[in-house]
Amino acid sequence: MGVKEIITVISVLLLLFPSTVKPRAVGGAQPAGGPQGGAPEGGGGGTLDVVAQFGAKADEKTDLSQPLLNAWKEACASPAPSQIVIPAGTFLLSRAVLEGPCKGPVDIQVQGTIKAPPDPSHFKDDNWVIFSRIEGFTMSGGGIFDGQGALAWSKNDCHKKKKCTLFPVNIRFNFLTNAYIHDITTKDSKQFNVNVLGCKNITFEHFTVLNPEHSLNTDGIHIGRSDGVTILHSEIKTGDDCISLGDGSKNVVVNGISCGPGHGISIGSLGKYQGEEPVAGIKIANCTITNTMNGVRIKSWPASYPGTASDMHFEDITMDNVSNPIIIDQQYCPWNLCDLKNPSRIKLSNISFKNIRGTAAGKEAVKIICSAGFPCEGVELADIDLTYTGPDGPAISQCSNVSPKLSGKQNPPICAAPAPTSPGGQAGPPKASPGGKASPGGKASLGATA
Repeated sequence: MGVKEIITVISVLLLLFPSTVKPRAVGGAQPAGGPQGGAPEGGGGGTLDVVAQFGAKADEKTDLSQPLLNAWKEACASPAPSQIVIPAGTFLLSRAVLEGPCKGPVDIQVQGTIKAPPDPSHFKDDNWVIFSRIEGFTMSGGGIFDGQGALAWSKNDCHKKKKCTLFPVNIRFNFLTNAYIHDITTKDSKQFNVNVLGCKNITFEHFTVLNPEHSLNTDGIHIGRSDGVTILHSEIKTGDDCISLGDGSKNVVVNGISCGPGHGISIGSLGKYQGEEPVAGIKIANCTITNTMNGVRIKSWPASYPGTASDMHFEDITMDNVSNPIIIDQQYCPWNLCDLKNPSRIKLSNISFKNIRGTAAGKEAVKIICSAGFPCEGVELADIDLTYTGPDGPAISQCSNVSPKLSGKQNPPICAAPAPTSPGGQAGPPKASPGGKASPGGKASLGATA
């Protein structure tokens, strides 16, 4: 089981049984997320400053958890719109679980920097900040969520074994409806930066992810079992997928993203678990992908459970020194422990790659390896121009079990060479799934992807 898939399963369990999770506090302070984030009756809306009104201190020592939870309870109880302000300064936050349903809209202005405890042993599970079951939620302010993950990265063993230690996701958005998050930065997460699970109509804009290239399993934004996710004009630098979409991802728009370093933008992996929901209605456009392991990718496991993924479109994308710019891989097998004799049972259909140009860091610029049991249908490639200048000759493409529709420029010539018997080396180390990626549900929301 991959890190992402494990994380998704854990996330689902945590959502189903939240009362069993008891966060550990720092410095003897009361943990945030105590019973639930809902609030007693009362509250009149307006602005709630966690420092001026609730005693928070920007000294990097005093835990922000209880002041933030108290402000949340008051805001959530108000039928009138409320705003919580975390002012400029640097705050220590052991953990926060901010839950609805709320009586009115709540906005959080994060103007300062919020830091997690650096030692991963502080955490009893893979959660740091959770926003759950809220309608009409907004967050902005130019602030930073700093996971202080360096120590966790040095302890990450998910590239060595399937069952590995799961570390906290920086921010989880669980079951939100009509949410807007903008001008926020998440950095140095111990595992996934953001996990989106069970949301409907949630938008990220001018959102920044900053993790170093060597940080394992630190997906920028992972989406699972959500409908209507939009990511606009954002910058993502990380050690894993910039954006990853698990099962049940529907009507997702990604536009104007700068991705890299990292592993590119991925749909999947799919088919690992029974009961996965269909993926449908994905549009990735106007993105620049730089110095990444992959560009745009769709992946499913061999010998998989049945499923479908359709209406996936990649357009107007610039590749700059990307190892595997265009990939469909239905023999995805990161540990080489798969049953490659039995094909994937994920049916892929209605897929397009249009106006994708730039430079490849590897010879195989286009690789479309579809299932022998369920060949890809409705694949279109138009105006592809990917160059490779390595010593082993110009760029090539490889295809199997697909008859794509081709138009416009085709560089390299598409499907001009047979596919190898094994799936190349683009997989990278397996991911850990921090509770929010999906196994049934978008990788369960543990939060990992491979």
